[in-house]
Amino acid sequence: MRKSYYAAHVYMILGVVSGLYYREFTKANDFEGDTQLALIHTHLLALGMLGFLIVLALDKLFQLSGTRLFTAFFWFYNAGIGITVSMMFVHGTETVLGSSVPEAVSMTAGLGHILLTVGLILLFVLLGKRLKEPAAAEAKESASAQTPA
Repeated sequence: MRKSYYAAHVYMILGVVSGLYYREFTKANDFEGDTQLALIHTHLLALGMLGFLIVLALDKLFQLSGTRLFTAFFWFYNAGIGITVSMMFVHGTETVLGSSVPEAVSMTAGLGHILLTVGLILLFVLLGKRLKEPAAAEAKESASAQTPA
């Protein structure tokens, strides 16, 4: 559970810092217009901080951490956020500086989104398994209660 808490905390700090970077960098370069930098703040706070706070609550209820699926989810999801946000940073910074954005940036960002998707699939598989466990235990209890001793 601690990993989720620490991840949420780190993403909160990165989200706030990225908002500051966006504001100050565009102001320093007298840039007015649309840039990917404006989206990094929201992505880090929503996908990172809020996402891991929700995972933390789910972990408290369903004991998700400590399993291979949770570990795989944790690393795939974090890698996906890291790659996606890094490419947004590169794209946004290049846009503000007036440079052309290499095509590899978009392709790498796509890889980040794929890793995010894999992480979310792993989380849902793990949740599905945990949701079945209490139902199976309740079915056993009700069956043993109906059988006379």
